Amino acid sequence: MAFTIIDKPGRSLIFSGSSFEAAYSYSRAVVVGAQIMLSGTTGYDYATETLAEGAAEQTRQLFRNAEKAFAEAGATLADVVRVRIYIARAEDYEPVMAAFAEAFRGVNPACTTVQAGLFDPDIRVEMDMDAVLDVPA
Repeated sequence: MAFTIIDKPGRSLIFSGSSFEAAYSYSRAVVVGAQIMLSGTTGYDYATETLAEGAAEQTRQLFRNAEKAFAEAGATLADVVRVRIYIARAEDYEPVMAAFAEAFRGVNPACTTVQAGLFDPDIRVEMDMDAVLDVPA
């Protein structure tokens, strides 16, 4: 259930319907001109309020969440230029990066991956992304 609010000329706020966005006053994504900045996104299915099992499936659900927000802004994962990945457990690096490779093969965005303590011990991965629309060929 993504939706957009234009809060001032040239800037749009995109919401996924996540209770976190409402509780903590942030947007899933902010669009300013041709730039789209996606907030830290996890493997929660916001429609069912469930968390996917395992790092790989959480990563795939995370990408489904990101795709919905980017679609609301008129973009796709192919428009992503920068990704920051936060992995809770070092042993999850390979399954997360395998799912990342599935989503970004041929796109090859700039990427940083760090191991970090995440706010919920069941969350294995979180990512934020930046995308740019209308890049000349």
